[in-house]
Amino acid sequence: MHWKNTFVTRTGGLVLTTGINLFILFFVLPNQFLAQEVLTPELVAKLQSVGSSDISPDGKYIAFTVSVPSDPYKENESAKNYLHVYDTETGSVKPYFTRSGVHAVDFRPQNLTITFLASKDGDSKTVLYEIPMDGGEATVVKEFERSISSYAWHPSGEKLFFTAYDKKEISDVDMPYSADIYEENQPLQKGYVEDLSQDGELHKINIEGTLVLAEWSPDGDQLAISVAPSSGVDDYYMFQKVKILDGERFEIKGEVENEGKLGQISWSPDGEKLALKAAADIHDPTDGRIMLVSARGGKPRIIDRNFKGKFEEIKWIEEDKILFLASKGTSSLIGKMNPGTGEKEILFEGKDFSISSIDIAESETIALVASTPLHPYELFLLENGTVEKVTNHNLWLKDIEFGKQEVIEYNSRDGKFVLEGILIYPVDYVEGKKVPIITLVHGGPESHHLNGWLTSYSMPGQMAAGKGYAVFYPNYRGSTGRGIEFLYSSQGDLAGSEFDDIVDGVDFLIERGIADEDRIGVTGGSYGGYASAWMSTYYSERFAAAVMFVGISNNLSKWGTSDIPEELFLVHARERIWNDWEGYLKRSPVYYVDRAQTPLLIMHGAEDTRVYPGQSLELYRHMKVRKPEVPVRLVWYPGEGHGNRRSTARYDYSLRLLRWFDTYLMTGNKNAPKPDWQAPVQKNTK
Repeated sequence: MHWKNTFVTRTGGLVLTTGINLFILFFVLPNQFLAQEVLTPELVAKLQSVGSSDISPDGKYIAFTVSVPSDPYKENESAKNYLHVYDTETGSVKPYFTRSGVHAVDFRPQNLTITFLASKDGDSKTVLYEIPMDGGEATVVKEFERSISSYAWHPSGEKLFFTAYDKKEISDVDMPYSADIYEENQPLQKGYVEDLSQDGELHKINIEGTLVLAEWSPDGDQLAISVAPSSGVDDYYMFQKVKILDGERFEIKGEVENEGKLGQISWSPDGEKLALKAAADIHDPTDGRIMLVSARGGKPRIIDRNFKGKFEEIKWIEEDKILFLASKGTSSLIGKMNPGTGEKEILFEGKDFSISSIDIAESETIALVASTPLHPYELFLLENGTVEKVTNHNLWLKDIEFGKQEVIEYNSRDGKFVLEGILIYPVDYVEGKKVPIITLVHGGPESHHLNGWLTSYSMPGQMAAGKGYAVFYPNYRGSTGRGIEFLYSSQGDLAGSEFDDIVDGVDFLIERGIADEDRIGVTGGSYGGYASAWMSTYYSERFAAAVMFVGISNNLSKWGTSDIPEELFLVHARERIWNDWEGYLKRSPVYYVDRAQTPLLIMHGAEDTRVYPGQSLELYRHMKVRKPEVPVRLVWYPGEGHGNRRSTARYDYSLRLLRWFDTYLMTGNKNAPKPDWQAPVQKNTK
């Protein structure tokens, strides 16, 4: 039984889009690239990957989605997730639904069917579909007057809880114009329950706020939900509260005094307790702890506070066992924990795996979605301590040459931490040769790099390795996967020791004789974009080229234009901006533009609400006026937000990033003329 939804994970993150006019030619299919020896942007634009999975209770079937990108030469659309099923007895994989994108895949309890949310071509809303295990036509299980956002099956498989946004009020003024009142008239996500075994009445759950999570108790007599005060992102992040409802009249019978971020609710098998994947307190940047609380409500207590990692997913499977997925450093862990003692049994430690999700059958077979340094996300099975990959998309990757990838450790300059990072060497690297380095800084900063697949449209990874670059991924202080104290260590010190850690990693690579100190580059999105702006101003003498993506340049205007002002204060700055105007300004890249000598490419989604596009415009304008001799370029991506979602925008981004580094970083010549403003195009010669 799972809570299935279509929410996009809202991290501090990155994403972009492009509205640049491209000369669109024919797209080259992967099998035409088999002679390629290295990974290219064209190939990255065609990578397929497994997105999510759900294993049937008897362990016979695994339903999973495959993300298939759109052709960037034909349509600037987001990737589509298609439904496939793996038969664990025969080892066969069959596509079950590929006519439109699907999400929230689940096995319906007590039924041999798979359910999912989708909006078929031509549909104006998202509905809940069902398809039998022997295949056939998908039929509608529930269609509501508005799009269904998420759902949770009652253990009987007959009652359905689902959410949908309320109607937005429409002005009744008879005018050909309607003003948009900012942060008012936002629809709330409301919950409904319906008994599908009969023509039962649709019951609306009357609770103030917007419903986020929901989970039925094992016997179906109770329903745990989380509620945020509004549908705003800040409230979603910081102020969800858990409530326990009775399973018939849906009246509140208990309230949990949880604080801060919340990611998951899991019931104990006896229905007496709840495990929350949540923040330790209001200042915890992540929902990476396990908290226990009575099903009657009260204040939750933390289990294993001293764990030097981050819990990513939990499921209470026996009274004395909680199955968990965790990150620890650059590795992924799967294990079981005793909720009473905190004692852990590690079932699998993946030092060269990045595991994104797990699910367990009654037979204790575990399905997991994971990537490795040489392959994007696929479906795996874990049985008796052995992991087996059972899907294999992108078969053409076997003909690609990759750069070696390894985890490195180095000391911070203040002596407080041994820091971790991941290094991808150039293809065919010769030991002792000094090479240009692209430093890729993750966002958040409550995020981290795992030692899995590290190449995407905005992460040059093996694309850069194929061109002769090394790529360095530092997990600086404040990153996840290292425990609570490491997370808190960067708070109240914006751009301070956390960004010094990045430079210390570069110095370590220079000392090892790998990095050419005159050819150090930097890139990243969101908080990584902030780091890129900081390195190209405050630390400019150290960096030969930079690419800033949806990044921060001015902390004063950032606070006033972001959709997460309370999160910024509670888990990052820890000081109100109006109490320290000068301090906020001095932790802003625009303050140090007089130092700038690094050629800087700035890219930003024009519809970004997390980091307002004005952040990029401010730095661009300061550079153009105060440092006209330093190459700078600003690229807008119309229709994109905090990161690019559409295929052409992503492909365009990859090409521009690599071309900027080829021009200034590979050559080490900051006086080189700027690349042509048009995106380069690859022509199909066939």
